[in-house]
Amino acid sequence: MTVKGEAKTDEILLELEDISMSFGKVRALQGITLNVKQGEIHSVIGPNGAGKTVMMNCVNGLYHPENGKIIFKGKQINHLKPHERAQMGLARTFQKVEVFGGMTVLDNIRLGRHIHYKSGILSGALYIGKTAREEIRHREFIEEEIIDLLEIESIRHKSVGMLPYGLQKRVELGRALALEPELLILDEPLAGLNLEEVEDMARFILDINEEKRWQVTCLLVEHDMGVVMDLSDRVFVLNFGNMIMDGTPIEVQNNPEVIKAYLGEEDLYATRR
Repeated sequence: MTVKGEAKTDEILLELEDISMSFGKVRALQGITLNVKQGEIHSVIGPNGAGKTVMMNCVNGLYHPENGKIIFKGKQINHLKPHERAQMGLARTFQKVEVFGGMTVLDNIRLGRHIHYKSGILSGALYIGKTAREEIRHREFIEEEIIDLLEIESIRHKSVGMLPYGLQKRVELGRALALEPELLILDEPLAGLNLEEVEDMARFILDINEEKRWQVTCLLVEHDMGVVMDLSDRVFVLNFGNMIMDGTPIEVQNNPEVIKAYLGEEDLYATRR
C-alpha cells in the first residue's frame, strides 16, 4: 500500500486554474488552483460555508465558474454539460443522498450504466442479438463487481426508499461506480452515518482507490478529520472561498493557519491519537 502523503504518480488528472465563483455579492470561490494526480485520494476540507460544495459543482458542471479553467484529462471542460463530463469519466455522489426511492437497488445502480450501452433503437426494442448480450454483460458487471464490493447482495431487489440511510449511501456510491469513472467526487460520504457505517464506507473508498480492478482517483469532501487524515494522499484546505494550503496530511495538521481556521486544538488532538 502506498504511504499516504506520497504521490502515486506525477500524471495530473484534474486541474483547476484560478477558479472564481460569486452569488450576488458573496464570493464563494476566489482564485482557486488545484492539481489532482492520477491515483490519489485528494481531500478538500474547510468549515461550513467555505465553498467546498460550490467547488465540486464547478468540477462536475452544475455551476460554471466566472473565471478560470477546469481541465480534465488534459482537456478544458468549462463548456461541457454534466452528462458530457460523465461520459469523459467523471462521476459524483452528493452531500444529500440522491436516489430513486421507488426503484430497487439494482435498478438504481443500472441507471449509472446508461452511458455504456451501445445498442440501437431497433435491437433494443426487440431485445435480441447484441442488445441481449450487452445487457447480460452489464448485469454481470453490476452484480459481480459493484454489489459484491459494497456488500449489498441481500438487498439488491429491495426498494431503496425503504432502506436505512447508510445503505442508501452505498446505493448512490454503487450508481456512481457503474459509470466506471476515472475521477470520483465524494461529497461528504460519511455524513449521517454511525461509527460502523463510517468504518465500512472508509473501507469501500480505499478499495475503490487501491484495488487493481478499480484504481479510481477520488476527490473527497469530508468533515471527519480522522478519516481524512487516514485516507488522503493530499489535503486541500478552503476558508471563506480562499485556499489556505494544499499539502500532505502531516503538513496540514501542523499548519498554524489551518489549526486556527478549521481544525482547532481539540480536532487536531483527535487526528493525532
